[in-house]
Amino acid sequence: MLLTDALLLDYKRCQRRAFLNRYGDPTQKDPKRDFYLKLRQESEIHIQKVLAELYPYYHQPSATLGWKQRAQETEALMSQGVDCIYKGVLFQTVSDFIPDDSLTLVGLPNLLIKSPGQSKFGEWTYRPISIQLGRRPKPEYKIIVAYYAYLLSLTQYSLPSTAQLILRPIKTYDVELGTWLPKVRDIILECVPTLDHRQEPEVFISRQRCSLCHWYSHCYTLAQSQQHLSLVPGVTPSRYESLQTLGIDSVVSLANASPAKMGELMGLDIANQLQLQAQSIVQNRAFSKEHLSRNYQVFIPSASVELYFDIEAEPELNVDYLLGILLVDRPQNLKQFYPFFAEKPEDEKIIWLSFITFVNNYPNAPIFHYSEYEVETIKRLANLYHTPQEQLESLLDRCVDLHKQVINSVFLPVESYSLKSLANWLGFQWRDPGVSGDQCVCWYDQWLTTGDRNLLDSILRYNEDDCWATFHLKNWLVEFFFESFSS
Repeated sequence: MLLTDALLLDYKRCQRRAFLNRYGDPTQKDPKRDFYLKLRQESEIHIQKVLAELYPYYHQPSATLGWKQRAQETEALMSQGVDCIYKGVLFQTVSDFIPDDSLTLVGLPNLLIKSPGQSKFGEWTYRPISIQLGRRPKPEYKIIVAYYAYLLSLTQYSLPSTAQLILRPIKTYDVELGTWLPKVRDIILECVPTLDHRQEPEVFISRQRCSLCHWYSHCYTLAQSQQHLSLVPGVTPSRYESLQTLGIDSVVSLANASPAKMGELMGLDIANQLQLQAQSIVQNRAFSKEHLSRNYQVFIPSASVELYFDIEAEPELNVDYLLGILLVDRPQNLKQFYPFFAEKPEDEKIIWLSFITFVNNYPNAPIFHYSEYEVETIKRLANLYHTPQEQLESLLDRCVDLHKQVINSVFLPVESYSLKSLANWLGFQWRDPGVSGDQCVCWYDQWLTTGDRNLLDSILRYNEDDCWATFHLKNWLVEFFFESFSS
């Protein structure tokens, strides 16, 4: 059996993904999204930047050879005592993980660095470095670089003194091998039987982790057909395990379960919330939360003039390039979208000042948005471009986060409390189906490269639809609360 570092990383992140990568039908994979390809490109740029700044002189095995031949070339370079090996291959066959059989382990560390010590090569050893695109040392990163250290110990007959991660922008982290090597062994012992005996792991939809996976549509379709509990907002993996121990295995059974029994495992408040969420889905209707105040107008104000606000950003460039405002002026019977768009990242200051001027023309208009990001961006831009404090505070006082109001006040029959999910349930549709915010990030990058105004128009259309969705959600909330307290 063959186990690569990529397969082990997949298993650490999602057991089902690793299984499908080994045994799944390739025709059921989703096409690679533009955002995924963008991340791959950014990862390669990051690696090349690390090489240029820290390790400009390196040796590299032939890329045209197979793993075993490249591993032999890598070991030959190690025996020569070269200082740095880029894209080396570690290839070892072991017999202590599968009874009566052997396991071939393959690792492709970004770098192998010569260090003082004793090995079979002489008075030097090698330590692994894994270059990752993230900004914090995630457990899966540590597992993989510790896996490289384990393979190195088999190759050079000496355990590396340390293993390292290099993250963005260029920050180095030492990984404690005494802690992480046992975890490597544990995860191999878990992974091998699953893959060796074709034990297909259960589906579990976790949108943040699943969103970029090429098996997402396949798994989501299966989860929907099973009415899987992972589709219920609030059902985390640990809560799912608790529900399973009680025999609760579907949305319907959760809706009819005893909150008292569930409460013994997860707390009564959480149990009640999960049950009401399930009942909302089963009955396809909204439930107001019991503590909802009749003074909902304080939290969701209505005014003759209102502003609906949404932002598009490019995180890699650290620029908020589009500040979109939908102006709703009821006395004038006017609904007009105003985009403040930075056609170049350096225009961010210009659009911020234009945005401030615009919203100050309507000093009494509440500013509705859907997430904390808009408020945090206002603070960032105000600080960056030296907006007077009193002006900033006045602006923040007018902001109304509808996401916060929804979460605190109502259960809705949705699988996610994203703006798109809620607005779709209300019947609102984006003009470009299937487009998401990360696609706009890719479009903006392409716009900067090509100047194709069709890309700009697509971004503006998506942002305007976000503003309209926020408008429809606000109106629905006001109407729902009014009817709830009138009945």
